Amino acid sequence: MSVLKPPVEPDQGHPAVSVCLQVLTKRADFVRASHALRQGTPGIHLQARKRSDGEASGIRVGFTCSKKVGNAVARNRAKRRLREVARLVLPEHGKDGWDYVLVGRHQITATLPFDALTADLRRALRKVHA
Repeated sequence: MSVLKPPVEPDQGHPAVSVCLQVLTKRADFVRASHALRQGTPGIHLQARKRSDGEASGIRVGFTCSKKVGNAVARNRAKRRLREVARLVLPEHGKDGWDYVLVGRHQITATLPFDALTADLRRALRKVHA
């Protein structure tokens, strides 16, 4: 399991955060998240699952973009943007013991202004945790 490292210095008004995010790599984790809570926004579809007490702690996150998002260049751009949004937003607004899967949207995730994308993730997290 790989790790998304937190920003080293405050960047563009975002505070430096000391939480590392673990990246989901196993299909079973993605499937379990897909059967749990879901929240759609214009730029991102969020799937979230609270892990049971016996499972590891920390925030885990996965990223996926289907071929509907576009060609390989568009999918990779969308995933890069999702990784950066997760790195900035999840340590602050995510909850310990949860798995999150960020799903890219067709022609929107790769082109939406970055501030709108971060606002979409914050809004989706608020609704999932409400």
